[in-house]
Amino acid sequence: MIRYIVWGALLITGIASCSGQSPQVCLRDSCFDVELAITPPEQAQGLMFRYSLDSNAGMLFIFEQERRQAFWMKNTYIPLDIIWLDRNGGVAYIAKNVQPCRDASYCPRISPDVAAAYVLEVNAGTCDALRLSEGDTAHFYNITNP
Repeated sequence: MIRYIVWGALLITGIASCSGQSPQVCLRDSCFDVELAITPPEQAQGLMFRYSLDSNAGMLFIFEQERRQAFWMKNTYIPLDIIWLDRNGGVAYIAKNVQPCRDASYCPRISPDVAAAYVLEVNAGTCDALRLSEGDTAHFYNITNP
């Protein structure tokens, strides 16, 4: 009997560790392990100087206030889909297949006319693959702020 209790405890512990304790954002049927950009220096750095991003990874920017959030692709080498989320995780705006900024002297900003509390960056093509659209909802796991 004790052996079964110990085995059950190990199984539950294993399941908990397999579910991952890393921060995740789930959209439709897909979850992404995300790095968090919370402080202004983290947000300024973002995904700059990265040459790749795993297909199930992304970066979640968490802002203190829900407001218009402008983004740019300076020193970002990965084409991205950028998803603006309201305070409830609702998809407010999507910029698909945003290309790296090639001109160091001028890098345009992407500034949708929507308020966002969070912005999620994932690999370009992800939103089309998921058939993600405005009005869908993101779910947050292992993230303390949302």
